[in-house]
Amino acid sequence: MVYVFLANGFELIEAMAPVDILRRSGVNVVTVGVGGEAVMSSQKVAVKADITCGQVKLGDDVDMVVLPGGMPGTLNLEADKTVQAAIDFCADNDKYLAAICAAPSILGHKGLLSGKKATCYPGFEKDLTGAVPTGEGVVHDGKIVTAKGAGVCVEFGLKLAELVVSKEVSDSVRAGIQCG
Repeated sequence: MVYVFLANGFELIEAMAPVDILRRSGVNVVTVGVGGEAVMSSQKVAVKADITCGQVKLGDDVDMVVLPGGMPGTLNLEADKTVQAAIDFCADNDKYLAAICAAPSILGHKGLLSGKKATCYPGFEKDLTGAVPTGEGVVHDGKIVTAKGAGVCVEFGLKLAELVVSKEVSDSVRAGIQCG
């Protein structure tokens, strides 16, 4: 299972493109509303999350946590205790952590990027504490996946599908959605 956390001010396609691609790949994806079931994107699109933070269950069936960027969505994610607990759970249990745009800063502030290659929205490199910023669109290093921003959200989702399911499934979804 993959949890995708949505906080008010999240970047819409950075959340929904990976959700779409992972679901096409057969992954059980659960969107989690931070602060409630109804969440407003930074583009003022209202989204109804599958569950709220109080319903999150961290256990062996969790494969990955995804943190979309956007402002103030990233700040709202970082301030939430359940999001922090989910990040800690993944880090402590060798599970995948994925963050795009400004959200890799959350992982950087926790010291989880130390010695790892990572990327983020330009200007947030200073928040990737201990990381080796690459400037690439999507970067996978160990159990961490980071991405630059909305322009690479499909590639980000395809990389997540590759890691959680397989390269073959990711390639099949890529072909099915007519992505280069």
